[in-house]
Amino acid sequence: QVQLVESGGGLVQAGGSLRLSCAASGDITVINFMAWYRQAPGKQRELVATLTYSGDAKYVDSVKGRFTISRGSPKNTVFLQMNSLKPEDTAVYYCVAAWSGPDFWGQGTQVTVSS
Repeated sequence: QVQLVESGGGLVQAGGSLRLSCAASGDITVINFMAWYRQAPGKQRELVATLTYSGDAKYVDSVKGRFTISRGSPKNTVFLQMNSLKPEDTAVYYCVAAWSGPDFWGQGTQVTVSS
């Protein structure tokens, strides 16, 4: 089992920045890669960014150049640095740990960007 706890969400004006954190605990050795998803009201859940343990990062087109996914020290912490935020980035953001079984999900953290 892996437990994920997100933090760092909040209310920010358009153009501002936030950094989300995700702390993983438990049997983290089984994790293949980490990811951030988001879900806005009335919309489908969207994959925002992924990060493999070798450091390969990928992003959805809408956040490229604005968001950065990274791993902290110790390596059980993953960050999502969000710059130049837009109102359309408003959503609940979830940290996900992927392994050979069903993904582990955090409880989510709300990000609200005002115009």
